Amino acid sequence: MSSDLKRKQQKKINPKPVQLNPNWSLLQQKLKSDSHGNTRKSSNPENPSSILGKRKERPDSELDVPKIDPLTPVNDDSSLTDEVAMDCEMVGVSQGTKSALGRVTLVNKWGNVLYDEFVRPVERVVDFRTHISGIRPRDLRKAKDFQVAQTKVAELIKGKILVGHALHNDLKALLLTHPKKDIRDTAEYQPFLKDKTRKSLKHLAAEILGADIQNGEHCPIDDARAAMMLYQKNRKEWEKNVKDQTRMWLKQKKRKPKKKVKEGNASTNHNPVV
Repeated sequence: MSSDLKRKQQKKINPKPVQLNPNWSLLQQKLKSDSHGNTRKSSNPENPSSILGKRKERPDSELDVPKIDPLTPVNDDSSLTDEVAMDCEMVGVSQGTKSALGRVTLVNKWGNVLYDEFVRPVERVVDFRTHISGIRPRDLRKAKDFQVAQTKVAELIKGKILVGHALHNDLKALLLTHPKKDIRDTAEYQPFLKDKTRKSLKHLAAEILGADIQNGEHCPIDDARAAMMLYQKNRKEWEKNVKDQTRMWLKQKKRKPKKKVKEGNASTNHNPVV
């Protein structure tokens, strides 16, 4: 009797597994496999079907890379060098049509500033030409007297190769002269001319240096640096041209015939002394 009771209790504790319909078991397996697949897909951050999606990569050309200014000096040496570049900005005096010096800038061969001062003209300014010169009335209130600036510039350029663009205008405004053999003018350099026509400094800077200058108000520091860099890039060939021209000029000077002695003087020379 007890043995029969034990068998009944074991049957209750370990009931026989119920057999499922084959179609139902297949459906359960499919549901499990789909749920596992979805979990793997959602955990993959590179899956394009995810909620946020894959982050779009920007091409290298669109990256915010800061542009390097080609006119930026390569060092901070502000010593006086054998080559000096100059640029001046003018204001209008008299009736406004006459130009007078309003600012003068000198840089050394590396483009570092040697001298940069606003200058008070001797005559009264009637047109500041701010849209080009960048000079405003407040700039001239504490500006250098013309004679002071003139003396300092003359001291700095003495015995130096003077570089600039249309330098005759700057020297005229300063009431200064400079030996022609020591002038390197980017407006006059033959390889820079197009059909014997002068190019602007803005055009030369963009074409040869890749520099963007003179957009609106002019900056004499940038202009002087551009002229100096144009010279330095072509320095070897430029100096060769200067030497060739000097040599040719000396040859032509030697070939010039001597002045003929007047006939009257010649006849008197042959007369014997009594």
